[in-house]
Amino acid sequence: MWSGEIRFAVWQLVLKDYRIRYRNMSLGIFWSLLNPLVMMTVYTFVLTRIFVDPRPAFPVFLMCGLIPVSFFNFAWISGTTSLIDNAALIKKVPIPREVVPVASVLSNALHLFIQLGLLIVLALLFGKYPNRYWLLIPPVWALFVCFLCGISMITAPLNVYVRDTRYVVESLNTVMIWLVPVFYSFDRIPEKYHYIYYYNPVSALTMAMRNIVLDERAPASSLIEKFAIVSLASPVIGYFFFQRLKGRFYNHL
Repeated sequence: MWSGEIRFAVWQLVLKDYRIRYRNMSLGIFWSLLNPLVMMTVYTFVLTRIFVDPRPAFPVFLMCGLIPVSFFNFAWISGTTSLIDNAALIKKVPIPREVVPVASVLSNALHLFIQLGLLIVLALLFGKYPNRYWLLIPPVWALFVCFLCGISMITAPLNVYVRDTRYVVESLNTVMIWLVPVFYSFDRIPEKYHYIYYYNPVSALTMAMRNIVLDERAPASSLIEKFAIVSLASPVIGYFFFQRLKGRFYNHL
């Protein structure tokens, strides 16, 4: 378990990242709502008016995919650059260095709560009311945060030694929106590719959220099992990877 001093340091890093992000923005925290709303509106127009998709509650269907992808993009890139961004602090304050990428991921969770609130409002507007399966939302998101903390502990130290790592991550983020069923449903994917989507936590979370919010049922056990395996293995692998590389950080920061 983390000591009180480490928990305090993580909380301060979370708050610092949050304040810096909106320090010079006139709309401040409102961007957490504006970005997903704009994306949802544009995609809904294109996919229901140009490429016609008669699916009921399409904005809710779309938001169930946009929120995981958006959170993944911002949290992973901020986790990847966290050691470089906090180089001065790392050199001055004796805290475990692995908490820095974790804190950067958690700082994005503050935006996530706002966007999930928006999803709930949209669901209510389209007649999708809370049910017992909504209790599954916190644990599936907790698994997703674990996954992001793990991969950030892999890419953050790599970015210290190879500064191009952040651009690789940004490129992968651009591709991810097409490898996740954001605009299309899982039933359109050929069966031979199903395992790829099940083992991709971003896709698995999107499908789980649609099952819970739109279909009003629990996600398939096979989906949750694969999602949990990858998500829980990620921080373990990330931690050991981080330990192997952190010894020479000081000379490269």
